[in-house]
Amino acid sequence: MRCPFCQNEDTRVIDSRLNESRDVVRRRRACEACGERFSTVEEASLKLPYIVKSNGDRENYDESKLARGLERALEKRPVDSLEIENILHRIKRNLLTCGEREVPSLTLGELVMNELREIDQVAYVRFASVYRSFQDVDAFSNEIRRLQEETVRGRSDRREKARAAIQRKPSKQP
Repeated sequence: MRCPFCQNEDTRVIDSRLNESRDVVRRRRACEACGERFSTVEEASLKLPYIVKSNGDRENYDESKLARGLERALEKRPVDSLEIENILHRIKRNLLTCGEREVPSLTLGELVMNELREIDQVAYVRFASVYRSFQDVDAFSNEIRRLQEETVRGRSDRREKARAAIQRKPSKQP
């Protein structure tokens, strides 16, 4: 690593630390020539797939653009910023592990909507209304109805699982 002060290429690492998510290393370095100290940050350079827009344009994955969309959908909702970071991290991990060089923007939008559906249903409907370009109130109502049906279906599935678990428990009789 070249010293930013004297441009000497002979530097040594004094200290290394991982960040909280354990995917970035911060190294404290010292220059052998001038004695100045400086920090470097090291992280894995992974290639994210290109996002293919509906008009055929290809663009680099832009996490800040996605974060702005999430923040707009979650505005004035009881979701903290750490949860938004977790959503972004899960989406990025999905994109990295999909093994594709290009991903349609529709796929990215579905990933976001799946995350929002689990976190906050109001934010989900907000995002879906923009993402799916609802043209009228009927489209909006249909999406809310579908979400309500999924919620009811999820509740009944949880009730069935609870009943099955209770029935499997052996009774404690002396």
